Amino acid sequence: MCDRWGMPDLPDLLDAYARHLRAERGRSEHTIRAYLGDLATLTAFLDAQGGIPLGEVTLRDLRAWLADQTGRGVARATIARRAAAARTFFAWATRTGAVPKDPALRLVAPKRVKSLPGVLKQGEATSLLDVAAVAADDGDPISLRDRAALELLYASGIRVGELVGLDIDDVDFAARVVRVMGKGAKERRVPFGEPAERALREWLDAGRPRVVTAQSGPALLLGRRGRRADARQIREAVHRLLAHVDTAPDIGPHGLRHSAATHLLEGGADLRLVQELLGHSSLATTQIYTHVSVDRLRTTYEQAHPRA
Repeated sequence: MCDRWGMPDLPDLLDAYARHLRAERGRSEHTIRAYLGDLATLTAFLDAQGGIPLGEVTLRDLRAWLADQTGRGVARATIARRAAAARTFFAWATRTGAVPKDPALRLVAPKRVKSLPGVLKQGEATSLLDVAAVAADDGDPISLRDRAALELLYASGIRVGELVGLDIDDVDFAARVVRVMGKGAKERRVPFGEPAERALREWLDAGRPRVVTAQSGPALLLGRRGRRADARQIREAVHRLLAHVDTAPDIGPHGLRHSAATHLLEGGADLRLVQELLGHSSLATTQIYTHVSVDRLRTTYEQAHPRA
């Protein structure tokens, strides 16, 4: 069946593309939704131009779409991601014969402005974890869970999606490492320290048994009703507990990942080791944290040196 653009029905085509991203590219559901949302802005733009068929889209059309996005005030990072989504989609559509030629081969988005990620100072990270420990003193299972989650996020630098995907047997207490399934279904083993171990053991001994149900399965972290905890619950916990640290910026779980990486480098860790711990496929991605460290060094220098 073809749509009014003379192509396979667009919803069917996007469904096939989503299956490709999921099965062949190993993309997460979050990434797939983002890609499909980006393509929706493109198809809406083409529709507004009189219904340009996907098979007749040109490079000029794609550049006009990105220019339209810029005119609407869309952030550069978002435009760069949408350009990437268009390139991967048209490459796939051309390869599968859904469109006759790839109009996005030479599509270039405006350069992204590299922004330094928000990070905690080492003292702020310590204060945050102290707040989580005090909150867990009441023995409430969710407070115990939140403390374990924050300790492990900061200790290991794993992503919040990786954290909530952990099962109990992914934690090796003897070796003090956690087995993580990262982006692209790539597995890695990440170490954690004694404070995280203590928090995890307390959660498993005194917290999890009080909320576990027959439906809990092997999930490491649970919600109050016994279901696997989700990223939203952990994100809310980070914001709530961080509000008690007066000097700290309001960051989420990803900010704890940034903080862990920055503090590792400040402590003398090798950049490639940090790359491996974080699960970055490219060293260039990890190098942003060297800029963070230099930026903080300069700030300290300017505050402390009499001739700065």
